[in-house]
Amino acid sequence: MPTQKILEIRSADFNDPQIRHLVEAHHAYGAAHYPAESNHEMGIEELAADNMQLFTAWLDDKCVGMAGYKDLGQGRAELKSMHVLESGRGHGVASKLMTHILELARQQKMSEILLETGSRDASAAARAMYEKVGFVYCPPFGTYQEDPESVFMRLAL
Repeated sequence: MPTQKILEIRSADFNDPQIRHLVEAHHAYGAAHYPAESNHEMGIEELAADNMQLFTAWLDDKCVGMAGYKDLGQGRAELKSMHVLESGRGHGVASKLMTHILELARQQKMSEILLETGSRDASAAARAMYEKVGFVYCPPFGTYQEDPESVFMRLAL
């Protein structure tokens, strides 16, 4: 009988090469499916900024997913850089990351979480998960502009 993998959420250690690999994989996925001007990924330095928190998902000793949380001020936060490697899919990684982010937002008394994601089929699974959690479509926010390659969503807390 195969052993059950242990799924753990941790704060990112930006010196860990597995996390750097995950960020690179996220960028490569975006570049393979969307034009450069429609990619809004954050680099490792931006993910490590003071107004950001990055959480990683580990299956045993492998970093297989991440999700960022950016405080926008005025009770609003943005979900950033959510990505699960193919090797982590089917293990509930995205759901556990989302649960972690929502719990954090509620603890910090946020009133809403916003996100930008892609409009193409490559992002269909992500959009479906966001919808399942209760996110609804909304206009662009912050510095985002209308873009046929992007959709914007919000979740009132």
